[in-house]
Amino acid sequence: MQPVPELPEVEVVRRGVAAHVVGRRFGAVELYGERVARRHESGPADLAARLAQREVLAAGRRGKYLWLVLDGDEALVIHLGMSGQLLVESAELPREKHAHAIFELPGEMQLRFVDQRTFGGLQLVELVADRFGDSMVPAVITHIAPDPLEDAFDQPAVVRAMRKRHTALKRALLDQSLVSGIGNIYADEALWRTPVHGERFTDRLTARIIAETLDHAAEVMREALGQGGTSFDALYVNVNGASGYFDRSLNAYGQQGRPCRRCGTLMVREAFMNRSSHSCPHCQPRPRR
Repeated sequence: MQPVPELPEVEVVRRGVAAHVVGRRFGAVELYGERVARRHESGPADLAARLAQREVLAAGRRGKYLWLVLDGDEALVIHLGMSGQLLVESAELPREKHAHAIFELPGEMQLRFVDQRTFGGLQLVELVADRFGDSMVPAVITHIAPDPLEDAFDQPAVVRAMRKRHTALKRALLDQSLVSGIGNIYADEALWRTPVHGERFTDRLTARIIAETLDHAAEVMREALGQGGTSFDALYVNVNGASGYFDRSLNAYGQQGRPCRRCGTLMVREAFMNRSSHSCPHCQPRPRR
């Protein structure tokens, strides 16, 4: 299964959009096809009309959710899906084959939403008070917990919540009601760094082990962010079309059959929740049943 953009990749896109779009006003907005606006009940024509001439006040993110704060106390939530890209390009360039939305910007520039696999889309929603902090967030993400890179992230509270559940540690790391933003790639990396097997039950782990794993998740995502994210093909790029290269630094994800960089034992891949988990059988022994 092709990896989807995770927190570092979405944050790279958010920063690029913030640099090029925040403080500017959209001109005309063109949407192509129905799927890009499938979450907007009135359809693409109505959504395009409501987005035209709106000023972008900020670019926000929580976990893998990205949004643009617009004047009028509304937010444009951008679902990247598996292959969604936001590109800032000259208006003179030909429209990409899979460009589903084009926003005119000052200076003969355009913000383009390109999505080859069409799992992504756009959604205009109101801003509401965040139950985890003092900020305002889109109404559709109020159920999403803060991610480890947010100021609102309360690690001790997350550790306590995890230890109250009888669930696999990796499953807890991927549970967005507990902590957002840690996807399959960075969960495997954090578990390898701790080291602990993802099938260990949270109620049988010490608070220290869980906290260390969360610390490593934040650490590895910051490192990935510094390298522009993780790219496995040409579908993930930043707003300038450049790919990240953190995949060269991965210790666990996708490393099956290669020697563990810590002990030399061959890494393994196991099935997990319709995904794959990658670990070292020596450093991260499976729990006894």
